[in-house]
Amino acid sequence: MTAAHADLPPIADGGAAVITGGASGIGLAAARRFAELGLPVVIADVAGERLRDAEAMLRDAGAKVAAVPTDVARLEDLERLRDKAHSAFGYVSVLMLNAGVGLNPGSAWANLDAWQALMQVNLWGVIQGAHAFLPAMVASKRPGFVIATGSKQGITTPPGNTAYNTSKAALKAFAEGLQHELRNTDGCQVSAHLLVPGFTHTGMTTARRDAKPPAAWTPDQVVAFMLESLARGDFYILCPDNDVTRALDEKRMAWTMGDLIENRPALSRWHPDWKDQFDAFVRK
Repeated sequence: MTAAHADLPPIADGGAAVITGGASGIGLAAARRFAELGLPVVIADVAGERLRDAEAMLRDAGAKVAAVPTDVARLEDLERLRDKAHSAFGYVSVLMLNAGVGLNPGSAWANLDAWQALMQVNLWGVIQGAHAFLPAMVASKRPGFVIATGSKQGITTPPGNTAYNTSKAALKAFAEGLQHELRNTDGCQVSAHLLVPGFTHTGMTTARRDAKPPAAWTPDQVVAFMLESLARGDFYILCPDNDVTRALDEKRMAWTMGDLIENRPALSRWHPDWKDQFDAFVRK
């Protein structure tokens, strides 16, 4: 962390950093880092021991912190989160809409309840968070960041979890439109950003393994990269990891767009008739 990050206008302004999904993983790493930079932090997550432990850890480290049990699928919970952040710390400078779930409903035409549960968190949790917080953030005329945590699966949409891919693809479209609207709003000093982590060792991976896989980044690495990107003014915060480089990500994403432009089969990267062409494209 460089001292320059403390000079970023939304951080230097001193308002609270509100982080959904803030009790673990990337969210908790972000809360620690924003607290180190001097911001009070409000962590929102499902009620329980994990949220209490995260609050205690941050407080023991000297942070000004509030922990608010929040179900991001419920607009009223997000409005209560906003009100508690304002009452505790005055105003919000950083809104990190990070909460997400990785459940897999399976088929594209089955398990509708699981589809809806995933969408309520991964997509509606972000949209409702923006609706709850942004009117006051924009009206304040203060500098601010809104950071939505997306996924590479929302860009290249690999087979295996269509519901998750759909939620993150829609989130990408929402974040892009949000940034366009913010930058064209007179007097607005709030900017939106899309965080796209690479393979990261979080709660979603520890459900399958305890030790960090060698290919994975830590949440702290993701947050450090995010702050460097914010300092450059990046909207797309596309993180590498220990296995996938930026160049490889770009190749994969370019091929994905080529499916549409060249009228190839959907998801041709995984189509047996196109495997050799994709491999040659990546090597080129």
